[in-house]
Amino acid sequence: MSSIKNMAWLILSHKSFLWILLFVNIFGTVYGYDWYMWQLEMTDSIFWIFVPDSPTASLFFLLAIIGWLIGKNFKLIEALALITLVKYGLWAVVMNLLTFMETGYLDPVGWMLIGSHFAMAVQAVLYSPFYKFDFRHIVIAAIWTLHNDVIDYVFGQMPIYYDLMKHMNEIGYFTFWLSIACILLAYAVWKIRVKREAVIA
Repeated sequence: MSSIKNMAWLILSHKSFLWILLFVNIFGTVYGYDWYMWQLEMTDSIFWIFVPDSPTASLFFLLAIIGWLIGKNFKLIEALALITLVKYGLWAVVMNLLTFMETGYLDPVGWMLIGSHFAMAVQAVLYSPFYKFDFRHIVIAAIWTLHNDVIDYVFGQMPIYYDLMKHMNEIGYFTFWLSIACILLAYAVWKIRVKREAVIA
């Protein structure tokens, strides 16, 4: 079993695979920003940076990949990537499944979004051994993430799912605790690395 795990990690960490992953995330990021254009058109410009949540999360991750490819760790970007990719990846999966439960139907794009956003969350966790962020970076990323929740659910800038708008209070509550869980995940990743480095030293 360990040999399979080691082989999988050799593939995931190989530069050729990282280049493939980079281009996949570039495509997903561009597609995501394009998908949000209709909502940005009806949004005050002051809120633009907070509206396209998922593509901004994948932007963080592709910037982290660029860092790994050139032998650097953009530590704050890595913390933002882990927290927001897992958060918005799982959030979109839940929202699309809720849409299916609410309407009894989900079009092919919706199912594609479920698959692609779940993959976003998975890749963020798979590459946790690459991350070099420390506690201060987690704190900054946490402030960004929770501030984004305030903008979304206090100022009404959350991604629009018309079939779910009547449940916005419940969705906002769920999103807040999802943010907390993802921040705690980043904290756990950092603590595991610290303990591992202490053992090696």
